[in-house]
Amino acid sequence: MAGGLLLGGAIAALFATALPGPDPSSGIVDPPPDKIVIKVATVNGSGCPQGTAAVAVSPDNTAFTVTYSDYLAQVGGNSDPTAFRKNCQLNLIVHVPQGFTYAIASADYRGFAALQSGASSTEKASYYFQGSSSTAAITHPFRGPYNDNWQSTDVTDWAQLVWAPCGVQRNFNINTELRVNAGTSTPGSSSFMTMDSTDGDISTIYHLAWKECPAA
Repeated sequence: MAGGLLLGGAIAALFATALPGPDPSSGIVDPPPDKIVIKVATVNGSGCPQGTAAVAVSPDNTAFTVTYSDYLAQVGGNSDPTAFRKNCQLNLIVHVPQGFTYAIASADYRGFAALQSGASSTEKASYYFQGSSSTAAITHPFRGPYNDNWQSTDVTDWAQLVWAPCGVQRNFNINTELRVNAGTSTPGSSSFMTMDSTDGDISTIYHLAWKECPAA
């Protein structure tokens, strides 16, 4: 997972269609024209054992994607008693040109869930900068009976975005979690939830927003 990923050029008009429109007085701008470098510092968690998660940048430079291959939470059956909750924390180093800052404006998650009647599950994501008390956390619940692909989208209003501190290098953390609860389902029955698309991998896409830092 070592090495840098490059984001260059202008981001397409993603935010005009997929995200709430910016306030013209907020200072929201297109991404800086110089290269943006994302380095993966660490990938840790029970949902992303070593070698099972990868980070890449989209061809049109509008977002970065995290792909998982072994992110599964389950209860019942022969599952381990601790398998009901899985998580993965990404610690990212993002280098941006001087005078600019960034935030995660939207994130798309996909997977598959098989929940017995009476069972439930949640997908949760938290976003924060190292050393900052500001955290954005969003939870999406699911209830059985359910046996299908699932998708959730976290969208943050422009006024509520958690921006990187200007003039200071702070690692950015994204902590995701899957949790499955047997609830009142038949004893011994199995329920599970994965971040896993039909081809065996989940593509979690994070969309970036940009603005200029205030003049010193």
